[in-house]
Amino acid sequence: MLSRRELLRSATAGAAALALPSFVRADGPKGFELPKLPYAFDALEPIIDAKTMEIHHGKHHQAYVDNLNKALAGKPELGKPIAELVRDYKKLPMELQGPVRNNGGGHLNHSWFWQMMTKGGTPLKGDLLKAIDASFGTFDKFKTEFVTAATTQFGSGWAWLVKGKDKPLAIVKTANQDNPITDGLTAVLGCDVWEHAYYLKYQNLRAKYVEAWFGVVNWDFAASLYAAK
Repeated sequence: MLSRRELLRSATAGAAALALPSFVRADGPKGFELPKLPYAFDALEPIIDAKTMEIHHGKHHQAYVDNLNKALAGKPELGKPIAELVRDYKKLPMELQGPVRNNGGGHLNHSWFWQMMTKGGTPLKGDLLKAIDASFGTFDKFKTEFVTAATTQFGSGWAWLVKGKDKPLAIVKTANQDNPITDGLTAVLGCDVWEHAYYLKYQNLRAKYVEAWFGVVNWDFAASLYAAK
């Protein structure tokens, strides 16, 4: 459980920190910790295979956590919610900006990503569905634009649905482990298009992976990020 002081501090970091309190840096020598998956490795099959989930979570995400903790060792003043740390990485000393941007971003992105998926997916409904219709016309048009963003991201990166500035929602893409929060945007949904997220099953067919990925999207979780103040 978060203390009152931590909750108040998290509020400034945006919806992500409030929705995902496990992102808060632990008190003590362990620092950030790898969050447990909310489902078994094979729960998302056949869309995402168990081996990919095992390696993605236990190797790639763990490496981001380990490298971030190594970079922040001996700096208790940086014991902040990960969303806040990543959002403000440009304010850090120069030698910490890269490690926090890359490894902190990797930890933040993946901690969201696991919860943005669930076995069988959940239905899109309510205010988030209305916002998608208002912003893109129809869900099919949104999906087409999202898949295009994901497949045209050159190299490694992410496609994101974010709270918009001109419309309720917008689609952006980021390179590597960058996160929209750095640009003052609130992420609602994100798809990992690094090759390690899909290559064992889909090889070079990124578009096929992204299309299939919609079958495991946890729209309930996305809706909670959209609704959070």
